[in-house]
Parts: sequence; C-alpha cells; structure tokens
Amino acid sequence: MSGHIDNPGFINDDGKSNHSFTPALNSTEDVSRKNGKNYMVEMNDLKKAEEATGEYEPYLHRDVEHPTTNAETLLHLLKGSLGTGILSMPLAFYHSGYLVGIICTIVIGGICTYCIHMIVEAEYELCRRKKLPSLTYPATAELALLEGPSFFQKCAPYAVHIINVFLLIYQMGACCVYTVFIAENVKHVADEYIDKLDVKIWMLVFLLPLILINYIRNLKFLAPFSTVANVITVASFGIILYYLIKADMTFEKRNVGGNIADFPLYFGTVLFALEAIGVIMPLENEMKTPKAFKGPCGVLNIGMISIVVLYVGMGLLGYLAYGSDVKDTITINLSQEDILAQVAKVMLAIAIYITHPLQLYVAIDIIWNEYLAARFEKCRYQVFYEYVVRTSLVLITFALAVAIPKLDLFISLFGAFCLSALGLAFPAIIQTSTFWYTLNGFKGKLIIAKNGCIVLFGFVGLIVGTYTSLQKIVEYFNE
Repeated sequence: MSGHIDNPGFINDDGKSNHSFTPALNSTEDVSRKNGKNYMVEMNDLKKAEEATGEYEPYLHRDVEHPTTNAETLLHLLKGSLGTGILSMPLAFYHSGYLVGIICTIVIGGICTYCIHMIVEAEYELCRRKKLPSLTYPATAELALLEGPSFFQKCAPYAVHIINVFLLIYQMGACCVYTVFIAENVKHVADEYIDKLDVKIWMLVFLLPLILINYIRNLKFLAPFSTVANVITVASFGIILYYLIKADMTFEKRNVGGNIADFPLYFGTVLFALEAIGVIMPLENEMKTPKAFKGPCGVLNIGMISIVVLYVGMGLLGYLAYGSDVKDTITINLSQEDILAQVAKVMLAIAIYITHPLQLYVAIDIIWNEYLAARFEKCRYQVFYEYVVRTSLVLITFALAVAIPKLDLFISLFGAFCLSALGLAFPAIIQTSTFWYTLNGFKGKLIIAKNGCIVLFGFVGLIVGTYTSLQKIVEYFNE
C-alpha cells in the first residue's frame, strides 16, 4: 500500500484513489480487446518475447480495468504533485536564497526522479523473478530485502510495517497541513467582513465538516467534487500567477543564498512539494503502455521536468515579489481587500477541503484495512468501529494542527522526516538489495557506492531537517 495524494482531485474516474492494484489477467486477448489497438500491439510484442525467452513478463499479466494512456498518466502525475506544497515554495526560496533555491530545486528534483526510476526498475525486476503482475511499495521493499545481503534479509519482515509507518505519518501530516491551510485562508478573507477570530477558532469551525466528509467510505461519491476541485485549483493558480506578475518583482534586497541554518527548512519544504513517490507505482501499474513510463523521453521524465519548472517558477516569482514578507503560503500574501484574491483563497480552501478525505483515505487504509479490520471481522458493529477510527484520525490531525498552527513548520517537518526516507533512502536500499548478487566488479562497487551516497544524503536530510523543524516548533511554543 502506498500513496501520496497531495492535490485537490487525485482520484480515478471510477472513484478510487490511485494506489490500488489488481491481480494477474487471464488472457492477453481479453485485455487487448478492452484497451485498443496500440495496447494490443504492445501486448502481442511482449507475448512473443515471453514465448521466445521463457521469462515471465509482468506487463503482459496486468489486468487493469481502466488503463490510462500516456497523456492521462502524465496529467495524473502533475495532479499528484501540485498541491499545497507549491504554494509554500516562495517561503522555501526565502530560506535558501533565489540562486541557491533554483539550483538546489533542480538538483533535488533530479535526485528524486532518479530514485523513482530505481524503485520502478526494482519493482519490475522483482515482478519478473516472482512471476507477479505488480507490487505495492511496501511489498517491493520486503521482497527486495529478501534478495539482498543477510543483514537486509533479517530486516525484510519489518519492511512493510516500517514503510507503512512512514506513509501513515506523512499522510496524517498532510492532513494537518490541510487543516491549517483551510483555516488560514478562510480567516484571511473573513477578517475583512467580521470580527477577527483566531485561526484556531476557524479550525474548530471546520472540525465537524471534516469529520463528516471523512465518513464517506466510497470515494466514488467524491469523484464529481474532485473534478470541480481540479478546475477551481487551476483557476486559483492562474489568479495567483496574475498577482505575482502584477507585483513589483525585484532582485533588490533578495538574497542570492539564505542562512545556512534555515536550509533544512527549505529542504523539507521542497521534498514535501516535489516528492510523488506514493503515486508513482500505481500510475505505472495502471498504464496501457507501461514501457513508455521510464524512457529518456518517457512520462516520468517529462512529468518531473515540468513539475520542477513549475516549482522553481512559483518559488522564484513569489520570493522576488514579496521578499522577506513572504508568508507560509503565498495565498496569504495576496491582497486582503481585492475580491479576486479573496475568491482565489476561498476556492483553494474548498478544493483542499474536498481533498482532505483523499489524503486521510491512505491513513485509514493502512490502519483499518491492514491492521484492524481482521480483528473486527466477526463483530456485528464492524462499520461502527471503522467510523470510530475515521473520527479518531481526524481528531488527531486536528489536535496537532491546533497545537502548532504553523503551515511552514508542518510542511518542512513531514517533508524532511518522511520523504527523505520514502523518496530517497529506501529506493536506494531497495535497488541495491534487488540486484545485490549481480553487483560484481568495478561497476557493481560503483553502483553500491552511488546508492550508499543517496542513502546517506536521505538520512542526513531526515535527521537535520527534522531536528531543525522541531527546534523551530519548540521556539514557537516558547514565544
């Protein structure tokens, strides 16, 4: 199970979140008839290759009910990466400086993309060896470690639980971010018309609506709202871009490089914003032509390059426009009096509200479906206990948001802590383990050294980024 759904509408046409997997198909011909001529040609080629070599071809055995085209997959990838994180990029550039921000965002984006390639490659190889059509992120990690050195093999039984914990913490952290984001933006608009209320009061106002929308067990019912959320999000980004272009952008009093002590805050924010590791494997698994995902000009590279350009653009323009006055989210910098700016804030608040159950769905799936549901299988009140779990998760994220209503600190903390591991360190470990017995000679040692550097980079980012964010949180409580 894996997922990162940081956007206001990352949901399939059938209403399911994009992290599900399907069993092997019964016949290539059935899939060919369902999915069109191009898919049939690729499947026939793969079938011939499988018959010629005798090796299992995972792509040939995937039964995808609604396979996606390359263009659709690219759009899903973009949607999966364009959420609240991009709105905090101007603040990230304030922490890093504009030149360092540009260079480091490109570098981090490149490393993240490379790590995604590693885990997709490892999943394919493990599927081929084990004769499985597809794997989830945790399952890939477990099988990979079993292929690795003896120490990793001993850790394999715990891999699923470790990754689930990181995913759970990240998804609940994202829900904390959403709660603060909704309250801050609504407060910023409402302050113009009614007596000013503390942001924590606005969180309380939205508590019951958040609980109720998370009572929707079938995400299919959210699909129409998700489509609307996508439209208004794009419109809101357009309005934000209009205000940034309209603003007096200047390089004066804008730092080329930021304070090195604040760089971990930049690092965590960029990882939170950029990293889409949770949606990658589901997207690739549900493609009509999965081979087109990994190529030099494949869906992944095109998508990630586009995402990095958008993030660099938002971060640079936002920082040049507002400088040291830039807020946790760029929407708060927009004019408080202009109706158009108010509309953008309200629309984004609505879109994020709709997205909240999609984010929490992953956490519910982990806690309930993977750990608790079996315990209540014979209980006549099973559904009641599921609603108790749903309510409890909303209350936990609400309590954290009220305790620390600082959007930037949440984003930096959960980006550094969770995504340094999920998006950087773990993919390198998984690839090393998967190909462990073939990493011979100079080339093998070079790959091990390279992956070791990525693991080190990921864990250093995790430790330093988490420490810096927690330090800022402690300072917030001491103010």
